[in-house]
Amino acid sequence: MNAGKLYGLGIGPGDPELLTLKAHRILTSVPVIAYPTLENGNSVARTIVADFIRPDQIEVPMPLPFSVERSSQPYYDIAAEKIAEHLQGGQDVAVLCEGEPMLYGSFMYLFGRLAPQFLTEVVPGISSTTASAAMLGAPLTFRDDVFIIMPATLDAQTLRDRLAGVDAAVIIKLGRHFAKVRTLLEELGLLDRALYIERATQPNQRIIPITEIDPAEVPYWSLILIPSQTQPLGATRSCSVETLP
Repeated sequence: MNAGKLYGLGIGPGDPELLTLKAHRILTSVPVIAYPTLENGNSVARTIVADFIRPDQIEVPMPLPFSVERSSQPYYDIAAEKIAEHLQGGQDVAVLCEGEPMLYGSFMYLFGRLAPQFLTEVVPGISSTTASAAMLGAPLTFRDDVFIIMPATLDAQTLRDRLAGVDAAVIIKLGRHFAKVRTLLEELGLLDRALYIERATQPNQRIIPITEIDPAEVPYWSLILIPSQTQPLGATRSCSVETLP
């Protein structure tokens, strides 16, 4: 019996209509679907594509807590073992990945464990970074700009050092680190440029002035965008953008 094929399926940041045609085709045709779940059992990834899942498809929930460094945990070993059982049985498996699988995606840790053994295909998805720029109506970069993405989980000094000299930046995974990041941006004179968005493209998306945010209410699925100040000839910053999905 031939082994099944593993798919890392990028399903975008939240709006089901941002699913690519290829991702939709694979999602609706594979016999097995796996997806990460939070500590409470909920799955953001499954919610995004819930309307496309067939009743006869096998579902494999993967508990992957966000509270610790997951890449060194046994959670991925357990998830990989469950997926491997289906692949060894000849069934194709699609792992749902919010955003882009190879950009801070949980699938990367499964990829490292399973790709050496099984035929694997990664299907790119729209990342929260690019989706947020679209929702905010703020171009990320122009011309020769230097752009950086970094997690808010870094210590303040590292964040400060890495912000130095870049033209534009996105700081992801805010959550309980928001207050630290906001203080740092104020120290660096970047607070006036900073734009805040949470749950981009999802029904509960929120865009709030960064000075009005309660740090205690900032979710993990939020980011701060510091857009480029470079302006190409003929471009304008005055535009009307519909930001709700």
